[in-house]
Amino acid sequence: MRRKRVLPLAALLLCTPALAGTAPAVAAPQTAPAGPLRILLTNDDGYNAPGIRKAFERLTAAGHDVTIVAPLTNQSGTGTKMTSAPTIAVKHPEPKVWAVDGTPGDSVAFGLAEVFAGDAPDLVVSGTNFGPNVAGLATHSGTVGGAVAGLEHGVPAIALSTGGVTAPDPVTTVNAMGPTLDFAVKLIDRLRTRARSGPLLPKGVGLNVNHPVVGADGKGTAAGVSSTFQDPQTLLEPDFTDAGDGTWKMTVKVDLRPAAKGGDIEAVTADRIAVSPMNADWNTGPVDQALTSALIAGLRP
Repeated sequence: MRRKRVLPLAALLLCTPALAGTAPAVAAPQTAPAGPLRILLTNDDGYNAPGIRKAFERLTAAGHDVTIVAPLTNQSGTGTKMTSAPTIAVKHPEPKVWAVDGTPGDSVAFGLAEVFAGDAPDLVVSGTNFGPNVAGLATHSGTVGGAVAGLEHGVPAIALSTGGVTAPDPVTTVNAMGPTLDFAVKLIDRLRTRARSGPLLPKGVGLNVNHPVVGADGKGTAAGVSSTFQDPQTLLEPDFTDAGDGTWKMTVKVDLRPAAKGGDIEAVTADRIAVSPMNADWNTGPVDQALTSALIAGLRP
C-alpha cells in the first residue's frame, strides 16, 4: 500500500542550517557504534535506480541497517539544490524505502527530520551514481549534493560514483557497480575500525569516492586506491547556437585537459579508485589529505 506524506517546506528549511541559519533539527551521533551501522542511503538517479538498489542489497548483506530516502525521479545535476515549493510529496512504497518528490538535498533533509527523527543515522551514503563525479562534475552532482546535505547536519557522509571520464556505457557501468560497492563495504569497515569509540569521520568532512569501470565487461578489479583531490578543471563545456527565433540550441561536450597530478581524474583514468576528502562549507582552504591517505593505507579494491 502506498502512503503519501506532504511536508511543509518550512520544516525542511528549519533543519537545513545553510539555508535557514539555524541549528540542525536532528542530533548527529558523536561516536561510531561497535556493531552494524544505521545508514541513510540516497542518490540523484532516483529511488529505484540500479545503483541505489544494488547499494541497498550489498550494504544490507554486510549487516548494516539501511534505509533508502531518495528522490522519486531522476535528479542528476541538481547539486545542492533545495526545493522552493511550499509542500513536498513523499511516498513510502515499501518497507525501508521513502521516495521524495524533490532533490537529493530534500531527501536527506526529510530523512533526518522525519524518518530518523531524534535519532540520526551513523552515516549518509549517496549513490552509487551512474557515471563519474570527478573534477567539475562533482560541483554540480546531486550525488555529492546528497552527501553534503548530510554533512551540513553533522552526519558523516560518503558519495559513491561509478564510471570513467567518458560517457558511461549502460551495461559495463552497471556491472562495475558491483566492485564499487564491494570497495564501499571495505571502506566503511575501515572507517568503523579506525573510529573505535570516536566519530567515523572528523566533523564536517566527507568522502567523494569515484570507482573506475575496469575491463571489457566492467567487472574487473581496480588497479589500486588513491588519496586524491578534486581536479580543478570543469570537464563539461556548453555551446550555444542562436536559432534566430528567440531560442538557443545548447550542446555540451567533454573538454578533457591534462589531469592534475594527484587529482581524481588522474586516478580514475589509471583505473584506480579515487577517494577525495570534501566538506560542506565550500572553504577555499585545502582539506587535510592526511586523513584519506591514512584511511586507505593498505586498503585494496
